[in-house]
Amino acid sequence: MEIKPTLRLKTISEFHKFWSLPKPENPLLSVIDYRHINHFLSNPDQPVILDFYSITIKRDLGVKMIYGQQSFDFDEGIMFFMAPNQVFRIEKEEKNLIDHSGWIVLVHPDFLWNTSLSKRINRYDFFKYLMHEALFVSEKEEDIVVNVIENIQQEYHSNIDGYSQNIIISQLETLLNYSERFYQRQFITRKISNNKILEKLEIVLTDYFDTSHLLEKGLPSVKFVADQLNVSPSYLSGLLKHLTGNSTQHHIQHMVIEKAKEKLSTTELTVAEIAYELGFEHPQSFNKLFKNKTKLSPLEFRASFN
Repeated sequence: MEIKPTLRLKTISEFHKFWSLPKPENPLLSVIDYRHINHFLSNPDQPVILDFYSITIKRDLGVKMIYGQQSFDFDEGIMFFMAPNQVFRIEKEEKNLIDHSGWIVLVHPDFLWNTSLSKRINRYDFFKYLMHEALFVSEKEEDIVVNVIENIQQEYHSNIDGYSQNIIISQLETLLNYSERFYQRQFITRKISNNKILEKLEIVLTDYFDTSHLLEKGLPSVKFVADQLNVSPSYLSGLLKHLTGNSTQHHIQHMVIEKAKEKLSTTELTVAEIAYELGFEHPQSFNKLFKNKTKLSPLEFRASFN
């Protein structure tokens, strides 16, 4: 397969030109009705990078988007978020959908400069690269989102004055806060699927600690665990925080401590040997983690069995 060069759209004006849209009214912000976008103008499978934020809600587009390791279609109402410097590409489908709909809000980082949102926007996990899931929205939720976007659009088309940016920033924060609420709802409504991920997490960690991986590769990273579960690190972290109150790293460390306790209580291995078998390069690091988690040093823990 021919590898096509990556297209980088540095400005919102370039995005408009690429999709044969009129010039944006504001070079740092745009609100676009998806009915005005013809995806058949794009070059199929060409990777694209945006240098600005993208917040979209789409339905029945007749295309798939490849984002990171995940493929998203738009037969249902979904929201999708991208931060600057993230790569995506579009695959056209055989469907010829006339009634496709949706909105896209483009925000250049310079528009957020010196505002409260500039510091907070990257704290929303759904902007993280390789996010595993798009956000599926109900009709009611879609109405809420579209209403906020239309408020942004109305202000966008109004005469710019000293209040315009603050009003739009406020609406963007409202949009992102609703999105975060809907993502939490999605975690809850997909509880069965999420619990399966918890079961798989236990299997992945147990298999890793019961094989030679520790000696060969050291402790498993959060990214390794997420890859084994076919989810992104940020999605897995958000899911585990919601379901268990603990991070992925905490679950890895918990497995380390359980294995360490087992070896300390059932073998004659030295603390240094146990540290090495558990993937630590330096026994001091193992000692520090063990005491931090159990309030006892490894030797104190072992002595408690004598």
